[in-house]
Amino acid sequence: MATILYTTSHGSDDPTRGSIPFVSAIGAIEAGHQPQIGLLAEATYFMKDDIVEHVHGVGWPPLEELWSKVIEHEVPVYV
Repeated sequence: MATILYTTSHGSDDPTRGSIPFVSAIGAIEAGHQPQIGLLAEATYFMKDDIVEHVHGVGWPPLEELWSKVIEHEVPVYV
């Protein structure tokens, strides 16, 4: 089991790229690893519920759904 830090500096300006760490973290959980997420620059706005509700990257589930899974699995998020 590994601890993996996923980071992004993309937020609502690029929802598809901004969602990648959340999707990756969920995949890491399913593979038995311990993910962590780091939010930088524009991605720090993902800490606001009203932003998260409106972000949906192309090809990914809505960010609100991804956040729920991250919280459910107690993944550390660093801002």
